[in-house]
Amino acid sequence: MAQPGFWDNTAAAQKQSVEARDIRSKLDLLRQVTRRISELPLLRDMTAEDGSADAVQEFNAEVTSAMAALDELELKVLLAGPHDRLNAIISLHAGAGGTEACDWANMLLRMYQRWAERHGLTTQILDILSGEEAGIKSATLLVSGDYAYGHLKAERGVHRLVRISPFNSAGKRQTSFASLDVLAELDETIEIEVLDKDIRVDVYRAGGHGGQGVNTTDSAVRITHLPTGLVVTCQNDRSQIKNRATALTVLKSRLYEIEMDKKRAEQEKHYSEKGDIGWGRQIRSYVLQPYQMVKDLRTGEQTSDVQSVLDGDLDAFIAAFLKGKKRTDTDDGEVE
Repeated sequence: MAQPGFWDNTAAAQKQSVEARDIRSKLDLLRQVTRRISELPLLRDMTAEDGSADAVQEFNAEVTSAMAALDELELKVLLAGPHDRLNAIISLHAGAGGTEACDWANMLLRMYQRWAERHGLTTQILDILSGEEAGIKSATLLVSGDYAYGHLKAERGVHRLVRISPFNSAGKRQTSFASLDVLAELDETIEIEVLDKDIRVDVYRAGGHGGQGVNTTDSAVRITHLPTGLVVTCQNDRSQIKNRATALTVLKSRLYEIEMDKKRAEQEKHYSEKGDIGWGRQIRSYVLQPYQMVKDLRTGEQTSDVQSVLDGDLDAFIAAFLKGKKRTDTDDGEVE
């Protein structure tokens, strides 16, 4: 970075600066973890000499803390994909099941907003389509902050809910599905060309959760990519120009992901794995009745604390996916 001309290309220089900062952060954490683990045998001997309950408790607390730091380091090393550091664009879609499925999609939207809050990330609803009676039919959420995409890519797939339906007067158990797609919000270092002749732009009046002022003018934007049929909408801002720019960013991210998917052979990638929003395609089940359990069908990670998960406590599931996926890639002789 001290070389002459390094800052001539600002975008490339900024990218390298961020990468260098990230490497330094990992090395600092590695040194800290190495030091703490190397000190454990000495602390163990001192604890044995002391023999008090307080000393034993202090030693156990240090072991637990050191292991937590080691887990943090492992996750940071695993988040080494080319786009893991970028913001994430989440697209939620209710599956079959009418109001029940729409309510489930809305619960998932809240869950990811709460997860982002826990990690100091910001969220912005780019587009939302309300259900006829309750919940949402679909929503697009931008999650901004370091490694948002790296973490949330673990959530791509179909999510299944089993509960006693609050919308069924007979009190019968209901199964609902919702699909989640996750894209990396492309930065200026990745160029995706979208020609004007390949898109159709429609403007309309925002509705649903648009808020005051947003839905009083024709500010919402719908962009259709004619060659692929992809449709992207944005209605979060009062400015039609800003909504168009945001929708175009989402479109480019989706086009890029499609191109990347074509080059990947792994069957777990979302366009080949997700399929229909229904039975046999879910990545995780959330059971509220007759018992309480959240279980990830890919990793086996599970918990009975369903409410904490719905309040955004997803770290154990994300960590299990990232660690498990790395082992699978290594076993297959391929590294993502």
